Amino acid sequence: MNIDKSTTPALTVSELNRKARQLLEMHLNPIWVEGELTNLATPSSGHWYFTLKDAQAQVRCAMFKPLNNRVGFKPKEGSLIRVRAKVSIYEGRGDYQLIVEALEDAGIGILQRAFEALKKKLSEEGLFSEEFKQALPTYPAHIGVITSPTGAAIHDIVTVLKRRYPIATVTVIPVAVQGKQAAGEIAAAITLANRLTPTDQLNAFDVLIVGRGGGSLEDLWAFNEEIVARAIFASEIPIVSAVGHEIDFSIADFVADVRAATPSAAAELVTPDQREMLANVSEYQDFFLRFIQQRLREWQQQIHLFYSQLKHPGQALQEQSQHLDHLEIRLHKSLIANISRAETRLQHLQTRLHGQSLAEKTKWLHQRILQLHQRLKQQGKVFYQQKQQKLSALSQLLHGVSPLNTLNRGYAIITNEQHQVVQNAGAVNIGDKVSARLKNGSIDCKVIDVKK
Repeated sequence: MNIDKSTTPALTVSELNRKARQLLEMHLNPIWVEGELTNLATPSSGHWYFTLKDAQAQVRCAMFKPLNNRVGFKPKEGSLIRVRAKVSIYEGRGDYQLIVEALEDAGIGILQRAFEALKKKLSEEGLFSEEFKQALPTYPAHIGVITSPTGAAIHDIVTVLKRRYPIATVTVIPVAVQGKQAAGEIAAAITLANRLTPTDQLNAFDVLIVGRGGGSLEDLWAFNEEIVARAIFASEIPIVSAVGHEIDFSIADFVADVRAATPSAAAELVTPDQREMLANVSEYQDFFLRFIQQRLREWQQQIHLFYSQLKHPGQALQEQSQHLDHLEIRLHKSLIANISRAETRLQHLQTRLHGQSLAEKTKWLHQRILQLHQRLKQQGKVFYQQKQQKLSALSQLLHGVSPLNTLNRGYAIITNEQHQVVQNAGAVNIGDKVSARLKNGSIDCKVIDVKK
């Protein structure tokens, strides 16, 4: 077959490369590719150019500056990486290449994906929820530490505990903290600590520290295992997670009741500072001392007030006697006033009598006088009885507070030579003369001994 070369359309090289690029980019979605990084070039533009290869093939890659700024590390020659990229063609050379959108270390990437998947699963189940977090005890008596007995973490933890709170008992439950067996040993140690606690209250754990020192993601991986996370969540003992350094986060950190940035920080979180405790005790001591002193001053003031208000029995007797005299005077004045008013009334009636019939008026006035006289007698009698009853009640009250009544019960009133009542033993000295008044008579005495 003959082909008419003059009528067959031809593509330029640029058109061919452009069509090939468009075809690849339109029909292939961004894909993940894993391989060894070689031929890395980083020109002043900030773009990265490199080659991905495996044992049988290789492909050129380009990652432009706005995207490579998001990569958290600088890739190195020979490192195993994973890239997410669009398949394309560099039209200028016709080279098949990958336009990289994301880049990560292949080893870390696998673990990181597993970490994120487990984190998402456990979060959806509620293992990270704040409602299940337990409060740490304020003054733990027994602290359990689940870690390697030979690592740096146990030394840091014990050093801090001895410095801050040496009265606590510290028990180390030794476990492997990295390797294939580490996760199982850590979970078993947590379960063992919880199983021992209910059966031995004297040695029960009040709090557990679970952790290790820093390391790579692979080194810390035991604390990202599901078996460890579920053992922490099931623990009835509060757990502080202390895995790695401050920038390291593990699944155990999210499940634990409290996350500590470092093992040393965990030891500080679970214990009070003995220096702060001593300072608090000193403050409380000063407070209670000031409080007691203040109360003593208040009580002394009250005692002095009561003492100043307390009256001598003789003074009370004199006041009651004077009150009776006043009542008697008022009664006498009241009777005189009533009689005076009656006489005035009588005189008024007599004056009116002169203007009326002498016989009738005399008879009427006589009856009226008799009535008034009778009423006056009755009112005077009632008034006198009332005053007499009140006088009797006051006499009984006076008799009740009278020191003479006290003498009737066998007591005596002691007075000194100045006739002052002696109220306490400190008011006299040996050799002083005193007088003891009894129910009948009195006795002159001499002080031969004073017992205060």
